[in-house]
Amino acid sequence: MKLWGGRFRGETDDLVFQFNASIGFDQRFYRQDIEGSLAHVAMLAKQGILSKEDGDAITAGLKGILADLESGALSIDPTSEDIHSFVESTLIERIGEVGKRLHTGRSRNDQVALDMRLYTREQVLTTQEKLKELLHTLLKVMEENLDTYMPGFTHLQKAQPVTLAHHVGAYFEMFLRDLSRCEDIYKRMNYCPLGAGALAGTTYPLDRFYTAGLLSFDGPTRNSMDSVSDRDYLIEFLAALSTIMMHLSRFSEEIIIWNTNEYRFVEIADAYSTGSSIMPQKKNPDIAELVRGKTGRVYGALMSLLTTMKGLPLAYNKDMQEDKELSFDAMDTALSCLTLFTGMIATMRFRKDVMRKSATGGFTNATDAADYLVGKGVPFRDAHGIVGQLVLLCIDKGCALDDLSLAEFKAVCPVFDEDIYAAISLETCVEKRLTYGAPGPERMREVIAEYKKILQS
Repeated sequence: MKLWGGRFRGETDDLVFQFNASIGFDQRFYRQDIEGSLAHVAMLAKQGILSKEDGDAITAGLKGILADLESGALSIDPTSEDIHSFVESTLIERIGEVGKRLHTGRSRNDQVALDMRLYTREQVLTTQEKLKELLHTLLKVMEENLDTYMPGFTHLQKAQPVTLAHHVGAYFEMFLRDLSRCEDIYKRMNYCPLGAGALAGTTYPLDRFYTAGLLSFDGPTRNSMDSVSDRDYLIEFLAALSTIMMHLSRFSEEIIIWNTNEYRFVEIADAYSTGSSIMPQKKNPDIAELVRGKTGRVYGALMSLLTTMKGLPLAYNKDMQEDKELSFDAMDTALSCLTLFTGMIATMRFRKDVMRKSATGGFTNATDAADYLVGKGVPFRDAHGIVGQLVLLCIDKGCALDDLSLAEFKAVCPVFDEDIYAAISLETCVEKRLTYGAPGPERMREVIAEYKKILQS
């Protein structure tokens, strides 16, 4: 059944019908469509626009359709134009003429706007839960690795020693911001467009506040034209998903590097690895690589919707039907990546011995050697040059700063004394960094306690 056609004399070309139809992808929010209709009918009956008898009959019919779809007793007809026409035509088949009153005071425009908003709202909440699961997993890794030393990097070159807890904490902050973004999006989007009609409201005495309350919205939208043409909330959510995927991709890149034979910082569980069809020795980080690769799909959905919306005049235009397919794919992709990535991290083994050994190479304690001289009264710029000379000496000798004799230290700068070795030890380099946000264990314990409170709240 079409929801339109009275003013048409001829039949729609079949190819045009198929091109126009959206049942292939909007059927996924059949539940949201029925829930919106139930709220609409309840409001119509409350306002006396529908009789109680008609309202009860439509309500029972809609609940029956929902139950049958959920149980599999009813299948969605793929020849329907969209999910809205399928539900309405099925209702009329089941309860007769009274079913035709369902659409009173409503347009397909505000109905579509409501369904997409309800569906996206659920996706925002589900994404928040997945982010919380990942954050709890990262927090566990941090608690277990406060004294797991590793090199920190800039430009992919060893820079200064840190701990694995501190390194993972940087990603914790990223995903915590992602969680905050989802919370903000939910607050902004949680207003109900139902009752906006096609674009200019309706002459029926609708109670939009009542409908909004039934659907757990904070209230109705304030402008009927904006109500049916707004996709800002979806663009915001796709932008948030793109940022989440960017963070997952960055972390995946590091895991892929850490998993190489050259690094050997981590061992990925067999459950999250695959092998080679020709090389029997291979154990590939395919999940991390796929997460990195699928990031582009989510970016694509965001750019697609931004491009679709950029030239649309008010109010509703059929172009906006293109908001669904790529958005659904982006939501599915981000949720599956969050789930798999969390599982991979939870089962990953960190090679603490290898990380520690790596942290002792690459002159990661050079800055601390310079700070040592500053503590002895040497200006930092001079200290920087002195330590640079020592690094060149070590490169020529093929050794680390710790391996130089005191005589060699003093030959470059007589200020050095026996306490230089303690000052540039791995433990000292990390543990004396006690400014807020630094990798020192005392500060890290405080920050972890803060993270726990945040997640609990």
